Amino acid sequence: MSAYVPPGWPAEVHPPGADRFEDTAVAWLLELVPPEYRRYGVLRRYPIALAGMARRHVDACVEAARLGFRTARTDLREVVPPHGIESILDAYRREGVRLVALSTAAELVETALRERYAPERPPRPASPS
Repeated sequence: MSAYVPPGWPAEVHPPGADRFEDTAVAWLLELVPPEYRRYGVLRRYPIALAGMARRHVDACVEAARLGFRTARTDLREVVPPHGIESILDAYRREGVRLVALSTAAELVETALRERYAPERPPRPASPS
C-alpha cells in the first residue's frame, strides 16, 4: 500500500500513517538541528516540539543565507577578489534553494505530526436553517 505524500515531502521520512512514520520523522528532524539538541530526550518524547524547533532553525538559516547574499559584496569587497565574490554568491544561491526546500519539508512533517496528535473533535451540530 502506498500513501500519498505532498510535493516536497522528505524522502527519508515515511508517509504519515505508515509504519515507523514517527521514528523516521524524529531521525530526520534531528538531522536539521544542531547536534547538541540530541541531548534532550524531551524532543524525542514529543516529536511535535522537535518539529517546531527544527522548522524554526531551518527558517533562521534561510534568513541568514538571504542576509549573507545581500551583504556579501559589501562585506567582502576588500578581502575577496570579484570572481571569488561571484562564486560565494553562487554558493548562497544554491544553498538558498536547498534551504527553502528543507523549510517546506520541515513544515510538511510538522503539519503531519500536528494532525497525528490533534485531539479528536466531535462533529459540530448542523446549524438551523
